[in-house]
Amino acid sequence: MTVLVASLPAMARRFARVVLHCSIALGIGACDSDSSAVPCTMDDQCASHFCQADDTCAPLPTADAGMSSDGTAPPDGGSGGDLCTPNLDGIIEANEIPLAAGKTANYLIATNPTWNTAGSAATNNNRDWDLSGALSGDTNTPVTLAAPSGAWWAGDFGSATYATVLSSSSTLLGVFHVDTTGVTLLGVVSPSGGAGSTELTYSPPAKILAVPFMAGSTWTSTSNVTGTADGVVAAYTEEYDSTVDEVGTMKTPYGSFPVLRVATNLLRDSIADSRTFAWVAECFGSVAQATSQAYPDTVPTGDFSNPAEVWRITP
Repeated sequence: MTVLVASLPAMARRFARVVLHCSIALGIGACDSDSSAVPCTMDDQCASHFCQADDTCAPLPTADAGMSSDGTAPPDGGSGGDLCTPNLDGIIEANEIPLAAGKTANYLIATNPTWNTAGSAATNNNRDWDLSGALSGDTNTPVTLAAPSGAWWAGDFGSATYATVLSSSSTLLGVFHVDTTGVTLLGVVSPSGGAGSTELTYSPPAKILAVPFMAGSTWTSTSNVTGTADGVVAAYTEEYDSTVDEVGTMKTPYGSFPVLRVATNLLRDSIADSRTFAWVAECFGSVAQATSQAYPDTVPTGDFSNPAEVWRITP
């Protein structure tokens, strides 16, 4: 690592943990709900197959702005265009991760709660996880995928698809690119430029999700991170090692989702930093995620029960 200012290591380490947490919190597949949503008592009554906690049908995830928020046909009788419908084949492909600038979803976010990522054993070697209830310190937070156009950093990230917040405790934005091979992290920036700003570039971009993926899939990437962090010149490496380690069902306030769990270890300058689980559902992306506390150098393995943050999608 090249450190040009003595105070940088702890600061950069904090940025690394933040980036890992929310670079996997990508799944903004659901459209905003509205007051005209279809009432329901069971999932089978909904086109989306999700009856929400407020007894209305969850919206179908869609890339077409003409689709109404409850998943029914648009008022003009159109077909709904690029509607994403889960086929539940155990494989998540590029067209089943509906990530685009302008999408918004609500997440309940808890900081330092007690919750065990192991869940409980289910049938056929699957697991069940339940995040439908309250956790201590819950905050209801809308998360938006912002368009790069007009941003102070846009000229430096010409291939950016969107930017989004990286943590409930930070204003930093992750800048991401989405294509048919998956999702990559291009950089980390502060909301505004000028003195004391952050603009870190990843070369090559960090591989966050590699599609298609299924149970047992793995991917890894190592990036040289350079630029400024809070106005301080920085240079270090980050390695992301990901494995789809579990299959099962995640219960959230939004509904119950068949999911693949992606376990990702972050190493910074070859030293272990933290571990994140993302529960990814077809057509919704990440419906929940949990990030560990910082690890003191040992490469983390297995589950944990004292997460630093837990996110899950909510109506």
